[in-house]
Amino acid sequence: MSRSGRFQAAAGGLIALWLLALNAAAADNPVYRTDVAGDEKTPWFQLVDGEFPPADAGHHIAGELSTYNQLDRAFVLRADRTDGQPRSHWDLPLAAAMLPYGSVYYHGALAALEDIPMGTHLHGQFFQKNPKDKSKPIEAYFGRVTPEADFTRCFLLEDDFSYQKRLSHTWRIESVDLETMKLTAQLLESGKESGKPKQFDLLEFTRVWKAHGFEPIASLVQGQIIRFNLTWATLFGPGRLLEIWLDDESQTQAADHQLKVHHRHIRERGLPGWVTAVDNEKQLVKVTLFSNVDSALLEPLHVTEEIGEEKERHVVSMVVALDSLATFDMVNDRQRGPLKSIHKVPTHPGAIGMELEIRPNLLLEGFRPKKVVRVFAHGWTVLTLPNEQRWEGRENNAPIFGR
Repeated sequence: MSRSGRFQAAAGGLIALWLLALNAAAADNPVYRTDVAGDEKTPWFQLVDGEFPPADAGHHIAGELSTYNQLDRAFVLRADRTDGQPRSHWDLPLAAAMLPYGSVYYHGALAALEDIPMGTHLHGQFFQKNPKDKSKPIEAYFGRVTPEADFTRCFLLEDDFSYQKRLSHTWRIESVDLETMKLTAQLLESGKESGKPKQFDLLEFTRVWKAHGFEPIASLVQGQIIRFNLTWATLFGPGRLLEIWLDDESQTQAADHQLKVHHRHIRERGLPGWVTAVDNEKQLVKVTLFSNVDSALLEPLHVTEEIGEEKERHVVSMVVALDSLATFDMVNDRQRGPLKSIHKVPTHPGAIGMELEIRPNLLLEGFRPKKVVRVFAHGWTVLTLPNEQRWEGRENNAPIFGR
């Protein structure tokens, strides 16, 4: 081979190695569009079945809750008006559903969709629908569809209060006019002013939280630091004030109350998670729990009892669930068995970092990898839920939107 030929071969080899390195780097650091990075030509992150998404991959959409289906964990928002929408496409509906590991927050604590009053303004993190999903979006006003129509899978949904609390946002009252029922406030991000003051509408029934009770609207004065919930956002300005919190004590009171609601909801329906592995010979099922439950509900799982010379964890119950977290006939379908072990696993958005190893007395078809189940800790009573809250008898229903 000539000198030039040897050079070209060597150069070709180096280029091949470089391309392999680039491909490996791309695999380790996948490129996808986010709200803060990437242009319109960059694709949004596509969810993978049985895997949790990256922390920054969701797309923020805000809007007002106009309807929901608690069994399907599905809902419709009237999407906020934004500069990215043509005027002709303002106020259009977005139909979506919660991901199985998706979380809902209300009043600063975990919640179910049915805990949130209709008309509450919400913030969400959304992913695009499955490419195989051929369902059509909701049309309104001469067949118009919201520009956000493809974002049908929701990872996080929270009211303004929860959103502000998570981001350390507060508002400082600049002025209050009780004759015109207007309140002007300045956004503070971690205590620093952000943007220009906004003028909100007060309502005759705006609830003003303070300490362990409520105050009249007349108690609102310049200089107070507040958080709030809105309705009618972006229709005729920033929105109407539904609730206002004046101090930390009242915020804690609201969150503590909602947390009690959440605890009851989960104890009666089970801890959600999905199956990660099954050992058919040993009849063992491994379940990774989702992070859409309060960590205090995991404490009963750590209790052990003496069995001969060994220690074994208490018997638990496990039931088959759908991606919507809906169950069938829990009382008759549940499979009981010992909780053999608990393992710490990496935490991800959607994963709480705990894997259970359970030996149910019968391996059901629904106890398969990537399938959703619900686990009842020792001592939790398995009840028959109201008909409208269980899937039994609805197997032939049409597919719901957002899945």
